[in-house]
Amino acid sequence: MISTAFAQTAGAPGGTDMLMQLVPFLLIFVIMYFLIIRPQQKRAKDHQALIENVRRGDTVVMTGGLIGKVAKVAEGPEIELDIAENVRVKVIRSMIAEVRSKNEPAKTDAQD
Repeated sequence: MISTAFAQTAGAPGGTDMLMQLVPFLLIFVIMYFLIIRPQQKRAKDHQALIENVRRGDTVVMTGGLIGKVAKVAEGPEIELDIAENVRVKVIRSMIAEVRSKNEPAKTDAQD
């Protein structure tokens, strides 16, 4: 009825079975890399370039919502912002969320 050789090979662990079990995990890792890790690295690189290119006179928006004009840019991690007349604060560069150039007007929701 069932040959002895067929019964022996059916239960023997093979290299292809183990490879087929690893394929879904590898596929999940590849999908996670392209959907999560790679875009996050690109955003971090873009943010780093944005922080490095901050110049005096630029209007910046901080992560806490503070908006100010860059008064002094030093080599260290701090910059000075003018947030009102005669009010100057020191902030950490990495907390900059957005840089609005001095030539770029503020965006408004009102349409002409």
